[in-house]
Amino acid sequence: MQFTDLNLAPGLLKAIADKGYSAPSPIQEQAIPGILAGRDLMAAAQTGTGKTAGFTLPLLQLLSDGAKVQPNQARALILTPTRELAAQVAQSVVDYSKYLPLKSTVVFGGVKINPQMMALRRGVDILVATPGRLLDLYQQNAVRFSQLEVLVLDEADRMLDMGFINDIKKIIALLPKKRQNLLFSATFSDDIRKLAKGLVANPLEVSVSPANSTAERVEQSIYPVDKGRKAALLTKLVQDNNWQQVLIFTRTKHQANKLTTHLGSAGINAAAIHGNKSQNARTKALADFKNGRIKALVATDIAARGLDIDQLPQVVNFELPNVAEDYVHRIGRTGRAGAAGHAISLVCLDEIKELTAIERLIKQTLPRVTVEGYIPVNELPSLPLNTKPYKPKKPKRKMPAQQRSTSVN
Repeated sequence: MQFTDLNLAPGLLKAIADKGYSAPSPIQEQAIPGILAGRDLMAAAQTGTGKTAGFTLPLLQLLSDGAKVQPNQARALILTPTRELAAQVAQSVVDYSKYLPLKSTVVFGGVKINPQMMALRRGVDILVATPGRLLDLYQQNAVRFSQLEVLVLDEADRMLDMGFINDIKKIIALLPKKRQNLLFSATFSDDIRKLAKGLVANPLEVSVSPANSTAERVEQSIYPVDKGRKAALLTKLVQDNNWQQVLIFTRTKHQANKLTTHLGSAGINAAAIHGNKSQNARTKALADFKNGRIKALVATDIAARGLDIDQLPQVVNFELPNVAEDYVHRIGRTGRAGAAGHAISLVCLDEIKELTAIERLIKQTLPRVTVEGYIPVNELPSLPLNTKPYKPKKPKRKMPAQQRSTSVN
């Protein structure tokens, strides 16, 4: 199937072609016709499957035929859990709507509210928002919803995990009863189905991969190492393999800052991104990482679902996440849109419980790799050391642009 088979408007097809895409991903192929038909939707889709375009493209088409938006109104609302994801979705809206007479904007916390109020003054067709800042703007009479036609909850499970359920309920209570609802989630947990019960009506259900599955093209491995030697081992891996771009996850903001300093002292350009950083600092760090000014981006789980980086080759779990499902979202930053990726986890004795939970969740026993000089003093239960030794990998050349996948991220 091609995008031309999905009954999309010429302006949308031209914008898609400008980005070099031709074939829709499975989530796009299944979701777009249903959304265009006006159906409510529940979609289970992992990161990197193209779900953003799966709702952005049909949403733009539906809005292109509607009434002109009024001041301080929004015709479609897209709620996201993080600032980074909001910015990413907003950019997709801009990219795909450039040949359509539609207005959009994005609002989130961590930056001044006045420019956002000014952007809303003339009204927008599509508003991308995080819940807290949206409620702030509503309370200041900067936005109203009497013209709202469509609500999109993106990464709904993450919003629940981050404690946004009360804010979401407040927002839903402000919206017109008659509207189209689109709910996207990595999983259909009991909590998600409970939320959906009062939100969607006779929804079309779409699922493009088994719940909590990891990307097929991501090579995963475990590196047993003592806790105090993790930073040294990570430095060795970056230097030996000549990694030019690696996303590293830590559990805490303090550890992210500490590791960033360590990498910098070893001559590896690095930056940290987490909730204590200003939005300007987070935006700059991500931009520097994408354009190659820094090699290593050290992040807490705030970035696990909000980063979209083309051809990201490596993800490292410096520390395993407390919640097994977050492992899936972390490593989903690599191996996107059909590209190959590599995800490694540095695991110490204290993390056996977390590792066991991850392997049970993904129904795999991950291969162990030992590095001479970094083998743990105490043999780790469930971490057999009689496995393949570590060998630095030769850096892979990037494919020419014309040979890359044609699926939309």
